[in-house]
Amino acid sequence: QVQLVESGGGLVQPGGSLRLSCAASGFTFSIYTMNWVRQAPGKGLEWVSSIHSDSKATYYADSVKGRFTISRDNAKNMLYFQMNSMKPEDTAVYYCTKDLFVINSQGVQVTVSS
Repeated sequence: QVQLVESGGGLVQPGGSLRLSCAASGFTFSIYTMNWVRQAPGKGLEWVSSIHSDSKATYYADSVKGRFTISRDNAKNMLYFQMNSMKPEDTAVYYCTKDLFVINSQGVQVTVSS
């Protein structure tokens, strides 16, 4: 049974930083591409970033490229998301996912506001 638990969200001012973490269990984490997706208030799910199983390839939506960094630690079954230079439009619930838009977690709220 896939279990994913996000942490690290909160309220941050524009220009600030947050680091999200995702603890994975119930599947062989090390062989899967993992993703971060988000859902802004009143909107649908938006893909934000992906990382290959061996971390050799990463992908970002244009809206976050150059500001956010995805990483993983296969030894710890952990996925990370470093978010810098944050903008109000980054406000959303963030989810880590194994299968792109399949949500197996509660997500974490990120609010960017002054």
